[in-house]
Amino acid sequence: MNLKVIAFDADDTLFVNEPYFQEVEQKFCALLSDYLSQQGLSQELFRVEIENLDLYGYGIKGYTLSMIEAAMKISNKTISMDIVEKIIDYGKELLQKPIVLLDGVEDTLAALQGKYKLIVATKGDLKDQQSKLHRSGLGHYFHHIEVMADKQEVNYEKLLKRLEIAPEEFFMIGNSLKSDVLPVLAIGGYAVHVPYHTTWAHERVDHKVEHPRFKTLEKIIDVMPLLLE
Repeated sequence: MNLKVIAFDADDTLFVNEPYFQEVEQKFCALLSDYLSQQGLSQELFRVEIENLDLYGYGIKGYTLSMIEAAMKISNKTISMDIVEKIIDYGKELLQKPIVLLDGVEDTLAALQGKYKLIVATKGDLKDQQSKLHRSGLGHYFHHIEVMADKQEVNYEKLLKRLEIAPEEFFMIGNSLKSDVLPVLAIGGYAVHVPYHTTWAHERVDHKVEHPRFKTLEKIIDVMPLLLE
C-alpha cells in the first residue's frame, strides 16, 4: 500500500452516537404510546426519517423535525403543543449529549499522527459534528475535517479531488459497511470495518463483504499492525 490519507468516520467509530438516538426513540415511543405499539411507532418514525433524508440530510436537527412530523401523522394532527415541546427538548438533549470516546481511539490516532495525513470523513449536521469533534479533544490529530452530505461514491470522489490524492492512497476506517466501506472500495480505495454493537437500520448491509482491499477488525486499535509495518 502506498497510503497518504487515513480517514476516520466520527459517530460510533470515534465516539458514541447511535445509543443516544435509541434512547430518544424510546422516549418518543413512550410519549405516543396511546396511539400505536412501540414497534408501530418506531416503524412510522423510521419511514418518515427516510422520506426526509433528501430534504434534511443526516443529523439531529432533521431527526427532530421527523419526530414532530411522525407524531403529527400518527395522531392525525391531534397532538398537543406540550408534546411538540417535549420532542423539541429531546432534540436539544441529543445535541448536548456527552462525548464518550470509544476504546483505543486516542491511542490509535496518536500512533498514526505524523506518519499519515489523518482526516475525519463523516456525515451529519455541520455545526453538530464540529461541536462534537471540538468537545472530544481529538481535533488536533486531524489535518482536515470533512462533513459530507452523504457517503456515496461521488462524495468520496469529490473528497479525494480536494485532497489531491488517488483512490489507492486513501484508507477509510468506519463502523458502517454501507457508508464507510462499499463506496470506498468501489472507487479503488482501502477500507476497514470496525463494527459497533448497534447500527441504525438505514446503515445495515445484509450480505458478506469480501474484497482484497478490505478487512473487518474487532477494535480500532487493531488497525495499527496494518498501517505501521
